[in-house]
Amino acid sequence: MFSSPFPDVDVPDQSIYDYLFGGLGEADLDRIAMVDGTSGAETSYRQLLEQINAVAGAVAAQGLGPHGVAAMLCPNVPAFAAVFHGLLRAGATITTVNSLYTADELADQLEDAGATWLFTVSALLPGAREAAERTGIPAERLVVLDGAEGHPSLRDLLTAGAPVPHITFDPATHVAVLPYSSGTTGRPKGVMLSHRNLVANVQQARGLLHVAPEDRLLALLPFFHIYGLTVLLNIALRERASLVTIPRFDFAEFLRMIQDHRCSYLFIAPPVAVALAKHPLVADYDLGSVHTTLSGAAPLDGELGARLAERLNCRVLQGYGMTELSPVSHLIPRDATDVPVSSVGFTVPNMDCRLVDPATAEDIEIPAEGTSAPGHLLCRGPNVMLGYLNRPEETRATLDADGFLHTGDVATVRADGVVTIVDRLKELIKYKGYQIAPAELEALLLTHPGIADAAVIGTSDADGQEVPKAFVVRQPGEAGESLDEAAVMDFVAAAVAPFKKVRRVEFIDAVPKSPSGKILRRMLKS
Repeated sequence: MFSSPFPDVDVPDQSIYDYLFGGLGEADLDRIAMVDGTSGAETSYRQLLEQINAVAGAVAAQGLGPHGVAAMLCPNVPAFAAVFHGLLRAGATITTVNSLYTADELADQLEDAGATWLFTVSALLPGAREAAERTGIPAERLVVLDGAEGHPSLRDLLTAGAPVPHITFDPATHVAVLPYSSGTTGRPKGVMLSHRNLVANVQQARGLLHVAPEDRLLALLPFFHIYGLTVLLNIALRERASLVTIPRFDFAEFLRMIQDHRCSYLFIAPPVAVALAKHPLVADYDLGSVHTTLSGAAPLDGELGARLAERLNCRVLQGYGMTELSPVSHLIPRDATDVPVSSVGFTVPNMDCRLVDPATAEDIEIPAEGTSAPGHLLCRGPNVMLGYLNRPEETRATLDADGFLHTGDVATVRADGVVTIVDRLKELIKYKGYQIAPAELEALLLTHPGIADAAVIGTSDADGQEVPKAFVVRQPGEAGESLDEAAVMDFVAAAVAPFKKVRRVEFIDAVPKSPSGKILRRMLKS
Protein backbone atom coordinates (compact mmCIF):
# COMPACT_ATOMS: atom_id res chain seq x y z
CA MET A 1 0.00 0.00 0.00
CA PHE A 2 1.14 3.54 -0.69
CA SER A 3 -0.30 6.89 0.34
CA SER A 4 0.04 10.55 -0.49
CA PRO A 5 3.43 12.15 0.21
CA PHE A 6 1.45 15.15 1.48
CA PRO A 7 0.04 15.36 5.02
CA ASP A 8 -3.63 14.59 5.60
CA VAL A 9 -6.04 17.50 5.47
CA ASP A 10 -8.95 18.17 7.80
CA VAL A 11 -12.32 17.21 6.33
CA PRO A 12 -14.99 19.31 8.08
CA ASP A 13 -18.21 17.58 9.11
CA GLN A 14 -20.31 20.02 7.07
CA SER A 15 -22.73 20.18 4.19
CA ILE A 16 -21.21 21.36 0.93
CA TYR A 17 -23.17 24.63 1.30
CA ASP A 18 -21.77 25.37 4.76
CA TYR A 19 -18.28 24.38 3.65
CA LEU A 20 -18.25 26.58 0.56
CA PHE A 21 -20.20 29.59 1.79
CA GLY A 22 -20.22 29.49 5.58
CA GLY A 23 -16.90 31.31 5.84
CA LEU A 24 -17.63 34.06 3.31
CA GLY A 25 -16.31 37.28 4.80
CA GLU A 26 -17.30 40.84 4.02
CA ALA A 27 -14.19 41.28 1.87
CA ASP A 28 -15.20 38.26 -0.26
CA LEU A 29 -18.84 39.18 -0.83
CA ASP A 30 -18.11 41.78 -3.47
CA ARG A 31 -15.65 39.62 -5.38
CA ILE A 32 -16.88 38.37 -8.75
CA ALA A 33 -18.01 34.74 -8.54
CA MET A 34 -19.46 34.11 -12.00
CA VAL A 35 -18.96 35.77 -15.37
CA ASP A 36 -21.18 34.99 -18.35
CA GLY A 37 -18.44 34.56 -20.94
CA THR A 38 -20.81 35.32 -23.81
CA SER A 39 -22.40 38.53 -22.52
CA GLY A 40 -19.84 39.59 -19.92
CA ALA A 41 -22.51 39.89 -17.18
CA GLU A 42 -21.02 39.44 -13.70
CA THR A 43 -22.42 37.94 -10.50
CA SER A 44 -20.77 38.76 -7.18
CA TYR A 45 -20.48 36.32 -4.30
CA ARG A 46 -23.06 38.44 -2.45
CA GLN A 47 -25.54 38.12 -5.32
CA LEU A 48 -24.82 34.41 -5.76
CA LEU A 49 -25.42 33.73 -2.09
CA GLU A 50 -28.74 35.62 -2.23
CA GLN A 51 -29.79 33.62 -5.29
CA ILE A 52 -28.83 30.30 -3.68
CA ASN A 53 -30.87 31.06 -0.57
CA ALA A 54 -33.84 32.26 -2.64
CA VAL A 55 -33.85 29.05 -4.71
CA ALA A 56 -33.57 26.93 -1.56
CA GLY A 57 -36.53 28.69 0.02
CA ALA A 58 -38.67 28.51 -3.11
CA VAL A 59 -38.25 24.79 -3.74
CA ALA A 60 -38.53 23.90 -0.04
CA ALA A 61 -41.85 25.75 0.10
CA GLN A 62 -43.06 23.44 -2.66
CA GLY A 63 -41.97 20.28 -0.87
CA LEU A 64 -38.55 19.63 -2.41
CA GLY A 65 -36.20 18.74 0.42
CA PRO A 66 -33.98 16.03 1.93
CA HIS A 67 -36.02 13.14 0.51
CA GLY A 68 -36.41 14.56 -3.00
CA VAL A 69 -34.40 14.15 -6.19
CA ALA A 70 -34.10 16.91 -8.78
CA ALA A 71 -32.45 16.63 -12.20
CA MET A 72 -30.42 19.36 -13.86
CA LEU A 73 -30.19 19.41 -17.66
CA CYS A 74 -28.29 22.62 -18.13
CA PRO A 75 -25.21 23.94 -19.95
CA ASN A 76 -22.50 26.00 -18.24
CA VAL A 77 -24.25 29.28 -17.45
CA PRO A 78 -24.01 31.35 -14.24
CA ALA A 79 -27.53 30.24 -13.23
CA PHE A 80 -26.25 26.67 -12.87
CA ALA A 81 -24.33 27.61 -9.71
CA ALA A 82 -27.32 29.33 -8.09
CA VAL A 83 -29.73 26.48 -8.81
CA PHE A 84 -27.32 23.66 -8.05
CA HIS A 85 -26.27 25.00 -4.67
CA GLY A 86 -29.79 26.23 -3.92
CA LEU A 87 -31.14 22.71 -4.34
CA LEU A 88 -28.35 21.32 -2.14
CA ARG A 89 -29.10 24.06 0.43
CA ALA A 90 -32.67 22.73 0.56
CA GLY A 91 -31.35 19.21 1.19
CA ALA A 92 -32.36 17.78 -2.19
CA THR A 93 -30.31 15.24 -4.11
CA ILE A 94 -29.31 16.37 -7.61
CA THR A 95 -28.80 14.10 -10.57
CA THR A 96 -26.83 15.97 -13.23
CA VAL A 97 -27.63 15.09 -16.84
CA ASN A 98 -25.49 15.34 -19.96
CA SER A 99 -26.81 18.23 -22.07
CA LEU A 100 -26.29 16.14 -25.22
CA TYR A 101 -28.64 13.36 -24.14
CA THR A 102 -31.60 12.38 -26.28
CA ALA A 103 -35.08 12.39 -24.76
CA ASP A 104 -34.86 8.60 -24.37
CA GLU A 105 -31.54 8.77 -22.54
CA LEU A 106 -32.81 11.58 -20.32
CA ALA A 107 -35.99 9.67 -19.49
CA ASP A 108 -33.97 6.60 -18.53
CA GLN A 109 -31.87 8.62 -16.07
CA LEU A 110 -34.87 10.48 -14.62
CA GLU A 111 -36.67 7.20 -14.00
CA ASP A 112 -33.67 5.39 -12.55
CA ALA A 113 -32.78 8.30 -10.25
CA GLY A 114 -36.38 8.78 -9.11
CA ALA A 115 -36.32 12.47 -10.05
CA THR A 116 -39.53 14.43 -9.44
CA TRP A 117 -38.22 17.83 -10.62
CA LEU A 118 -36.30 18.83 -13.74
CA PHE A 119 -34.40 22.09 -14.24
CA THR A 120 -33.36 23.02 -17.78
CA VAL A 121 -33.08 25.88 -20.30
CA SER A 122 -35.33 26.77 -23.23
CA ALA A 123 -32.85 25.48 -25.83
CA LEU A 124 -33.15 22.00 -24.32
CA LEU A 125 -36.86 22.16 -23.52
CA PRO A 126 -38.25 19.94 -26.34
CA GLY A 127 -36.31 16.86 -25.18
CA ALA A 128 -36.78 17.77 -21.52
CA ARG A 129 -40.55 18.11 -21.93
CA GLU A 130 -40.81 14.75 -23.72
CA ALA A 131 -38.76 13.00 -21.02
CA ALA A 132 -40.70 14.73 -18.23
CA GLU A 133 -44.04 13.63 -19.68
CA ARG A 134 -42.83 10.05 -19.98
CA THR A 135 -41.64 9.97 -16.35
CA GLY A 136 -44.57 11.80 -14.78
CA ILE A 137 -42.90 15.12 -13.98
CA PRO A 138 -45.65 17.78 -14.24
CA ALA A 139 -45.19 21.10 -16.06
CA GLU A 140 -45.04 23.02 -12.78
CA ARG A 141 -42.00 20.98 -11.76
CA LEU A 142 -40.22 21.38 -15.08
CA VAL A 143 -38.38 24.64 -14.43
CA VAL A 144 -37.06 26.49 -17.48
CA LEU A 145 -34.39 28.79 -16.09
CA ASP A 146 -34.57 31.41 -18.85
CA GLY A 147 -38.35 31.20 -19.12
CA ALA A 148 -40.93 29.36 -21.25
CA GLU A 149 -44.71 29.59 -21.31
CA GLY A 150 -46.40 27.09 -19.03
CA HIS A 151 -43.34 26.49 -16.83
CA PRO A 152 -41.82 28.26 -13.82
CA SER A 153 -38.58 30.16 -14.40
CA LEU A 154 -35.53 31.04 -12.34
CA ARG A 155 -36.97 34.53 -11.91
CA ASP A 156 -40.08 32.98 -10.35
CA LEU A 157 -37.93 31.13 -7.84
CA LEU A 158 -35.80 34.17 -7.02
CA THR A 159 -38.82 36.39 -6.40
CA ALA A 160 -40.94 33.87 -4.46
CA GLY A 161 -39.81 35.37 -1.16
CA ALA A 162 -39.91 32.04 0.69
CA PRO A 163 -37.70 31.73 3.79
CA VAL A 164 -34.56 29.62 3.76
CA PRO A 165 -35.40 26.17 5.16
CA HIS A 166 -33.85 24.93 8.40
CA ILE A 167 -32.84 21.34 7.76
CA THR A 168 -30.45 18.84 9.30
CA PHE A 169 -28.86 15.72 7.88
CA ASP A 170 -25.70 13.65 8.25
CA PRO A 171 -23.17 14.94 5.66
CA ALA A 172 -21.44 11.54 5.65
CA THR A 173 -24.51 9.62 4.51
CA HIS A 174 -26.83 12.12 2.84
CA VAL A 175 -26.54 11.87 -0.95
CA ALA A 176 -25.76 15.28 -2.45
CA VAL A 177 -25.29 14.40 -6.10
CA LEU A 178 -26.16 11.45 -8.26
CA PRO A 179 -24.09 11.66 -11.46
CA TYR A 180 -24.21 8.68 -13.78
CA SER A 181 -21.18 6.59 -14.63
CA SER A 182 -20.62 3.36 -16.50
CA GLY A 183 -18.13 2.33 -13.83
CA THR A 184 -15.73 -0.26 -15.18
CA THR A 185 -18.27 -1.68 -17.61
CA GLY A 186 -21.98 -1.92 -18.40
CA ARG A 187 -24.77 0.65 -18.61
CA PRO A 188 -24.65 3.95 -16.68
CA LYS A 189 -25.39 3.71 -12.98
CA GLY A 190 -26.21 6.39 -10.42
CA VAL A 191 -23.12 7.16 -8.32
CA MET A 192 -24.12 8.16 -4.79
CA LEU A 193 -21.80 10.94 -3.62
CA SER A 194 -22.41 12.36 -0.16
CA HIS A 195 -21.87 15.92 1.04
CA ARG A 196 -18.78 14.62 2.83
CA ASN A 197 -17.46 13.11 -0.42
CA LEU A 198 -17.70 16.50 -2.14
CA VAL A 199 -16.24 18.43 0.79
CA ALA A 200 -13.38 15.95 1.14
CA ASN A 201 -12.39 16.08 -2.52
CA VAL A 202 -12.23 19.87 -2.61
CA GLN A 203 -10.07 19.77 0.52
CA GLN A 204 -7.84 17.07 -0.94
CA ALA A 205 -7.25 18.86 -4.26
CA ARG A 206 -7.15 22.56 -3.42
CA GLY A 207 -3.76 22.51 -1.71
CA LEU A 208 -2.17 20.94 -4.79
CA LEU A 209 -3.85 23.13 -7.41
CA HIS A 210 -3.27 26.47 -5.66
CA VAL A 211 -6.19 28.30 -7.23
CA ALA A 212 -6.11 31.90 -5.91
CA PRO A 213 -8.86 34.51 -5.45
CA GLU A 214 -7.25 36.53 -8.23
CA ASP A 215 -7.57 33.68 -10.72
CA ARG A 216 -10.14 33.58 -13.48
CA LEU A 217 -11.04 30.03 -14.46
CA LEU A 218 -12.59 29.35 -17.84
CA ALA A 219 -15.47 26.95 -17.22
CA LEU A 220 -15.38 24.89 -20.40
CA LEU A 221 -15.68 21.46 -18.78
CA PRO A 222 -19.39 20.83 -18.23
CA PHE A 223 -20.67 21.27 -14.69
CA PHE A 224 -22.84 18.16 -15.15
CA HIS A 225 -19.59 16.14 -15.32
CA ILE A 226 -18.06 15.49 -11.91
CA TYR A 227 -14.71 16.87 -13.11
CA GLY A 228 -16.31 20.22 -13.93
CA LEU A 229 -18.48 20.10 -10.82
CA THR A 230 -15.71 19.53 -8.27
CA VAL A 231 -12.52 20.81 -9.86
CA LEU A 232 -14.05 23.84 -11.55
CA LEU A 233 -17.23 24.94 -9.80
CA ASN A 234 -16.66 23.94 -6.19
CA ILE A 235 -12.91 24.58 -5.96
CA ALA A 236 -13.29 28.00 -7.62
CA LEU A 237 -16.06 28.96 -5.21
CA ARG A 238 -14.12 27.71 -2.18
CA GLU A 239 -11.08 29.75 -3.19
CA ARG A 240 -13.22 32.86 -3.99
CA ALA A 241 -11.94 32.86 -7.58
CA SER A 242 -14.01 33.88 -10.64
CA LEU A 243 -15.57 31.43 -13.09
CA VAL A 244 -16.07 32.45 -16.72
CA THR A 245 -18.77 30.25 -18.23
CA ILE A 246 -18.91 29.03 -21.83
CA PRO A 247 -22.18 27.19 -22.64
CA ARG A 248 -20.90 25.18 -25.60
CA PHE A 249 -17.53 24.58 -27.19
CA ASP A 250 -16.57 26.74 -30.13
CA PHE A 251 -12.80 27.00 -30.46
CA ALA A 252 -12.69 30.61 -31.65
CA GLU A 253 -15.09 31.68 -28.90
CA PHE A 254 -13.07 29.70 -26.37
CA LEU A 255 -9.91 31.57 -27.38
CA ARG A 256 -11.72 34.92 -27.38
CA MET A 257 -12.96 34.38 -23.85
CA ILE A 258 -9.48 33.54 -22.59
CA GLN A 259 -8.18 36.74 -24.18
CA ASP A 260 -11.01 39.12 -23.32
CA HIS A 261 -11.60 37.92 -19.77
CA ARG A 262 -7.89 37.39 -19.03
CA CYS A 263 -8.40 33.82 -17.89
CA SER A 264 -5.42 32.52 -15.94
CA TYR A 265 -6.24 28.88 -15.15
CA LEU A 266 -7.58 26.47 -17.79
CA PHE A 267 -9.20 23.12 -17.01
CA ILE A 268 -9.49 21.03 -20.16
CA ALA A 269 -9.63 17.53 -21.64
CA PRO A 270 -7.02 16.17 -24.11
CA PRO A 271 -8.89 17.06 -27.34
CA VAL A 272 -8.77 20.74 -26.35
CA ALA A 273 -5.09 20.32 -25.51
CA VAL A 274 -4.55 19.03 -29.06
CA ALA A 275 -6.24 22.12 -30.51
CA LEU A 276 -4.33 24.52 -28.25
CA ALA A 277 -1.03 22.88 -29.14
CA LYS A 278 -1.56 22.58 -32.90
CA HIS A 279 -4.31 24.84 -34.28
CA PRO A 280 -3.08 27.89 -36.23
CA LEU A 281 -5.98 29.99 -34.87
CA VAL A 282 -4.24 30.15 -31.48
CA ALA A 283 -1.70 32.59 -32.91
CA ASP A 284 -4.47 35.14 -33.52
CA TYR A 285 -5.24 35.58 -29.81
CA ASP A 286 -3.39 36.91 -26.79
CA LEU A 287 -3.34 34.03 -24.29
CA GLY A 288 -0.56 35.50 -22.16
CA SER A 289 -2.79 35.59 -19.08
CA VAL A 290 -2.72 31.78 -18.80
CA HIS A 291 -0.26 30.54 -16.18
CA THR A 292 -1.56 26.96 -15.68
CA THR A 293 -3.49 24.34 -17.64
CA LEU A 294 -4.83 21.14 -16.08
CA SER A 295 -5.87 18.24 -18.29
CA GLY A 296 -8.10 15.46 -17.03
CA ALA A 297 -10.97 13.09 -17.95
CA ALA A 298 -8.76 11.07 -20.34
CA PRO A 299 -5.01 10.37 -20.72
CA LEU A 300 -2.81 13.22 -21.97
CA ASP A 301 0.21 12.26 -24.06
CA GLY A 302 3.46 13.56 -22.55
CA GLU A 303 4.78 14.93 -25.85
CA LEU A 304 1.51 16.77 -26.46
CA GLY A 305 1.63 18.21 -22.93
CA ALA A 306 5.16 19.49 -23.48
CA ARG A 307 4.17 21.07 -26.81
CA LEU A 308 1.21 22.78 -25.14
CA ALA A 309 3.39 24.12 -22.32
CA GLU A 310 5.85 25.55 -24.81
CA ARG A 311 3.23 27.16 -27.03
CA LEU A 312 1.29 28.85 -24.20
CA ASN A 313 4.34 29.37 -21.99
CA CYS A 314 2.40 27.92 -19.07
CA ARG A 315 2.56 25.09 -16.56
CA VAL A 316 0.75 21.96 -17.79
CA LEU A 317 -0.61 19.55 -15.18
CA GLN A 318 -2.47 16.28 -15.44
CA GLY A 319 -4.88 14.66 -13.02
CA TYR A 320 -6.66 11.35 -12.68
CA GLY A 321 -9.90 10.22 -11.15
CA MET A 322 -13.34 8.88 -11.84
CA THR A 323 -16.90 9.76 -10.91
CA GLU A 324 -16.81 7.16 -8.13
CA LEU A 325 -13.92 9.11 -6.53
CA SER A 326 -15.72 12.49 -6.53
CA PRO A 327 -13.54 12.50 -8.82
CA VAL A 328 -9.89 13.32 -8.01
CA SER A 329 -7.45 10.73 -6.66
CA HIS A 330 -4.18 11.89 -8.29
CA LEU A 331 -2.75 15.24 -9.35
CA ILE A 332 0.47 16.81 -10.50
CA PRO A 333 0.84 19.68 -8.02
CA ARG A 334 1.17 23.12 -9.54
CA ASP A 335 4.53 23.70 -7.81
CA ALA A 336 5.94 20.22 -8.46
CA THR A 337 9.31 19.60 -10.08
CA ASP A 338 10.62 16.43 -11.73
CA VAL A 339 7.11 15.11 -12.36
CA PRO A 340 6.55 14.17 -16.02
CA VAL A 341 3.34 15.54 -17.54
CA SER A 342 2.68 12.06 -18.94
CA SER A 343 2.07 10.91 -15.35
CA VAL A 344 -0.94 11.75 -13.18
CA GLY A 345 1.27 12.94 -10.33
CA PHE A 346 0.83 12.03 -6.69
CA THR A 347 -1.96 10.48 -4.68
CA VAL A 348 -3.98 13.29 -3.08
CA PRO A 349 -3.99 13.60 0.75
CA ASN A 350 -6.11 11.26 2.90
CA MET A 351 -5.96 8.44 0.36
CA ASP A 352 -4.37 4.99 0.33
CA CYS A 353 -3.67 3.10 -2.88
CA ARG A 354 -2.64 -0.39 -3.86
CA LEU A 355 -1.42 -1.98 -7.07
CA VAL A 356 -2.47 -5.60 -7.50
CA ASP A 357 -1.61 -8.15 -10.14
CA PRO A 358 -4.66 -8.40 -12.45
CA ALA A 359 -4.23 -12.16 -12.80
CA THR A 360 -3.49 -13.19 -9.19
CA ALA A 361 -4.84 -10.21 -7.16
CA GLU A 362 -1.54 -10.30 -5.23
CA ASP A 363 -0.13 -6.95 -4.15
CA ILE A 364 2.70 -5.57 -6.27
CA GLU A 365 5.76 -4.47 -4.36
CA ILE A 366 6.39 -0.73 -4.14
CA PRO A 367 10.10 -0.29 -4.92
CA ALA A 368 12.64 1.56 -2.78
CA GLU A 369 13.92 3.12 -5.99
CA GLY A 370 12.84 3.17 -9.62
CA THR A 371 9.36 2.23 -10.84
CA SER A 372 7.06 -0.62 -9.87
CA ALA A 373 5.64 -3.31 -12.10
CA PRO A 374 2.21 -2.37 -13.52
CA GLY A 375 -0.84 -3.34 -11.52
CA HIS A 376 -4.56 -2.71 -11.13
CA LEU A 377 -4.99 0.56 -9.21
CA LEU A 378 -7.16 0.43 -6.07
CA CYS A 379 -8.02 3.59 -4.09
CA ARG A 380 -9.44 4.23 -0.61
CA GLY A 381 -10.33 7.52 1.04
CA PRO A 382 -13.09 9.91 2.19
CA ASN A 383 -13.90 10.82 -1.42
CA VAL A 384 -14.90 7.26 -2.39
CA MET A 385 -18.60 6.96 -3.29
CA LEU A 386 -21.23 5.47 -1.01
CA GLY A 387 -22.13 3.04 -3.79
CA TYR A 388 -24.27 2.70 -6.91
CA LEU A 389 -27.95 3.57 -6.55
CA ASN A 390 -30.04 0.39 -6.22
CA ARG A 391 -27.15 -1.69 -7.60
CA PRO A 392 -25.79 -3.71 -4.64
CA GLU A 393 -24.07 -6.33 -6.81
CA GLU A 394 -22.30 -3.74 -8.96
CA THR A 395 -21.31 -1.88 -5.79
CA ARG A 396 -19.75 -5.00 -4.28
CA ALA A 397 -17.90 -5.69 -7.54
CA THR A 398 -16.34 -2.21 -7.50
CA LEU A 399 -15.96 -1.43 -3.80
CA ASP A 400 -14.36 -4.18 -1.73
CA ALA A 401 -14.79 -5.04 1.95
CA ASP A 402 -11.68 -3.04 2.91
CA GLY A 403 -13.07 0.12 1.32
CA PHE A 404 -10.84 0.06 -1.77
CA LEU A 405 -12.41 1.15 -5.02
CA HIS A 406 -11.29 -0.98 -7.98
CA THR A 407 -10.65 1.60 -10.69
CA GLY A 408 -10.24 -0.75 -13.65
CA ASP A 409 -7.06 1.08 -14.67
CA VAL A 410 -3.52 -0.29 -14.67
CA ALA A 411 -0.80 1.93 -13.22
CA THR A 412 2.80 2.05 -12.07
CA VAL A 413 4.22 4.00 -9.13
CA ARG A 414 7.70 5.42 -8.70
CA ALA A 415 9.53 5.16 -5.40
CA ASP A 416 8.75 8.83 -4.76
CA GLY A 417 5.00 8.23 -5.27
CA VAL A 418 4.51 9.48 -8.85
CA VAL A 419 1.76 7.42 -10.50
CA THR A 420 1.39 6.77 -14.25
CA ILE A 421 -1.66 5.16 -15.87
CA VAL A 422 -0.40 2.65 -18.43
CA ASP A 423 -3.42 0.57 -19.48
CA ARG A 424 -7.07 -0.09 -18.87
CA LEU A 425 -8.65 -3.25 -17.55
CA LYS A 426 -12.13 -1.87 -17.82
CA GLU A 427 -14.00 -1.92 -21.09
CA LEU A 428 -15.06 1.70 -20.80
CA ILE A 429 -14.24 4.00 -23.73
CA LYS A 430 -13.28 7.61 -22.97
CA TYR A 431 -14.15 9.82 -25.96
CA LYS A 432 -13.18 13.47 -25.35
CA GLY A 433 -13.54 12.83 -21.64
CA TYR A 434 -17.04 11.34 -21.92
CA GLN A 435 -17.71 7.78 -20.81
CA ILE A 436 -19.06 5.30 -23.33
CA ALA A 437 -20.04 1.79 -22.31
CA PRO A 438 -19.41 -0.67 -25.17
CA ALA A 439 -22.25 -2.86 -23.90
CA GLU A 440 -24.73 -0.03 -24.43
CA LEU A 441 -23.72 0.43 -28.08
CA GLU A 442 -23.57 -3.32 -28.67
CA ALA A 443 -27.12 -3.74 -27.38
CA LEU A 444 -28.29 -1.00 -29.73
CA LEU A 445 -26.46 -2.45 -32.75
CA LEU A 446 -28.08 -5.82 -32.19
CA THR A 447 -31.53 -4.27 -32.68
CA HIS A 448 -30.66 -3.55 -36.34
CA PRO A 449 -32.26 -6.18 -38.63
CA GLY A 450 -29.10 -6.40 -40.72
CA ILE A 451 -26.72 -7.10 -37.83
CA ALA A 452 -26.24 -10.64 -36.52
CA ASP A 453 -23.60 -9.79 -33.90
CA ALA A 454 -21.47 -6.85 -32.87
CA ALA A 455 -18.68 -5.73 -30.55
CA VAL A 456 -17.40 -2.25 -29.74
CA ILE A 457 -13.95 -1.22 -28.57
CA GLY A 458 -11.94 1.97 -28.23
CA THR A 459 -9.25 2.65 -30.82
CA SER A 460 -6.85 5.55 -31.23
CA ASP A 461 -7.33 8.30 -33.80
CA ALA A 462 -4.56 10.33 -35.46
CA ASP A 463 -4.08 12.44 -32.31
CA GLY A 464 -3.91 9.44 -30.00
CA GLN A 465 -7.42 10.00 -28.61
CA GLU A 466 -9.83 7.11 -28.09
CA VAL A 467 -12.82 6.72 -30.44
CA PRO A 468 -15.52 3.98 -30.56
CA LYS A 469 -15.11 1.35 -33.26
CA ALA A 470 -17.75 -1.27 -34.06
CA PHE A 471 -16.98 -4.77 -35.33
CA VAL A 472 -20.10 -5.98 -37.11
CA VAL A 473 -21.23 -9.41 -38.31
CA ARG A 474 -23.78 -9.04 -41.13
CA GLN A 475 -27.07 -10.90 -40.94
CA PRO A 476 -27.49 -13.37 -43.82
CA GLY A 477 -29.91 -12.15 -46.47
CA GLU A 478 -30.80 -8.85 -48.05
CA ALA A 479 -30.85 -6.78 -44.82
CA GLY A 480 -27.28 -7.75 -44.03
CA GLU A 481 -25.90 -7.69 -47.56
CA SER A 482 -26.98 -4.09 -48.10
CA LEU A 483 -25.37 -2.89 -44.87
CA ASP A 484 -22.32 -0.65 -45.19
CA GLU A 485 -20.19 1.42 -42.78
CA ALA A 486 -22.22 4.61 -43.25
CA ALA A 487 -25.49 2.81 -42.55
CA VAL A 488 -24.15 1.40 -39.28
CA MET A 489 -22.84 4.78 -38.14
CA ASP A 490 -26.06 6.56 -39.11
CA PHE A 491 -28.17 3.99 -37.24
CA VAL A 492 -26.25 4.53 -34.01
CA ALA A 493 -26.09 8.31 -34.42
CA ALA A 494 -29.87 8.54 -34.65
CA ALA A 495 -30.34 6.89 -31.25
CA VAL A 496 -27.64 8.25 -28.95
CA ALA A 497 -25.99 11.47 -27.79
CA PRO A 498 -23.38 12.75 -30.28
CA PHE A 499 -20.39 11.74 -28.16
CA LYS A 500 -21.52 8.09 -28.19
CA LYS A 501 -21.53 7.81 -31.99
CA VAL A 502 -19.55 5.00 -33.59
CA ARG A 503 -16.67 6.58 -35.51
CA ARG A 504 -15.29 3.48 -37.26
CA VAL A 505 -16.80 0.23 -38.52
CA GLU A 506 -15.21 -3.04 -39.57
CA PHE A 507 -17.15 -6.04 -40.87
CA ILE A 508 -15.98 -9.46 -39.63
CA ASP A 509 -17.16 -13.05 -39.92
CA ALA A 510 -17.55 -13.68 -36.17
CA VAL A 511 -17.05 -11.82 -32.89
CA PRO A 512 -14.37 -13.65 -30.85
CA LYS A 513 -15.79 -14.86 -27.52
CA SER A 514 -14.77 -16.95 -24.56
CA PRO A 515 -16.54 -20.27 -23.78
CA SER A 516 -18.77 -18.34 -21.36
CA GLY A 517 -19.77 -15.91 -24.12
CA LYS A 518 -17.68 -12.93 -23.03
CA ILE A 519 -16.40 -10.80 -25.91
CA LEU A 520 -12.62 -11.07 -26.24
CA ARG A 521 -11.93 -7.39 -26.81
CA ARG A 522 -8.17 -7.75 -26.62
CA MET A 523 -8.28 -10.01 -29.69
CA LEU A 524 -10.21 -7.32 -31.53
CA LYS A 525 -7.70 -4.68 -30.48
CA SER A 526 -4.79 -6.76 -31.73
